[in-house]
Amino acid sequence: MDTSLKQKLYRIIFDTDTKKGKLFDISLLIIILLSIFFVMLESVSSISEKYGSMLKIAEWIITIIFSAEYLLRILIVKKPSKYIFSFYGIIDLLSFLPSYIGLVIIGGHSLMIIRALRLLRVFRILKISRYTKESKKLMVSLRASRAKISVFLFAVMMIVIIIGTLMYLIEGEENGFTSIPRSIYWAIVTLTTVGYGDIAPQTTLGQFVASIVMILGYAIIAVPTGIVSAELTKIKHNISIHNCPNCLQESHDSDATYCKYCGANLEK
Repeated sequence: MDTSLKQKLYRIIFDTDTKKGKLFDISLLIIILLSIFFVMLESVSSISEKYGSMLKIAEWIITIIFSAEYLLRILIVKKPSKYIFSFYGIIDLLSFLPSYIGLVIIGGHSLMIIRALRLLRVFRILKISRYTKESKKLMVSLRASRAKISVFLFAVMMIVIIIGTLMYLIEGEENGFTSIPRSIYWAIVTLTTVGYGDIAPQTTLGQFVASIVMILGYAIIAVPTGIVSAELTKIKHNISIHNCPNCLQESHDSDATYCKYCGANLEK
């Protein structure tokens, strides 16, 4: 493929700030939403029996479009392997691969496998995140928060293990806390304020501990929200969500000339 043509296509497909890029993104968003809608309709027996053939035709048209988009991205990107094994590359592959695998798998015993593969098409909904700047900014914030959130989740894990073990000792098997793993399950359900009610403490001490866990749950839920919110406020308003043509990293300043991750020329 000609270099100048590659650059033009790259601007359209990967650059969300150009007019043609925005049009490309909006078009794909509509196609993704339509494909999810068709998958949902296909699961309704009455609609599938009546309009099954039309839904299949529409599905294959969408599959071909996604296949062409995937191949085009591989052709125009500087390092295809970077894209293929990236998060979005895997999602793009999952958006059309099940349809082709369904053609290969035959036989009555494989019906459940084919059904499962067809349902994998709902992963197309994840493609939407690529075409909205706000979701990309959220992804940048989540990546920046991952160390703090990992430490927080590790602390929560230790808390539920301690509480679960404590409740196993306090309540015992006669009150439904038959093992430490089951008691940890109760601690997780209570700490997250879900409260299924399938296990409940019966002793006064157990109910007192449960009350503390419930109050603690409200504080714990607020922590990751605060961490991500703090990172969101750090993102500059003039941030650019351009992809680097070399490493495909995002979140460069709008006036940046070179990639801050690999040093490649962003203008090229």
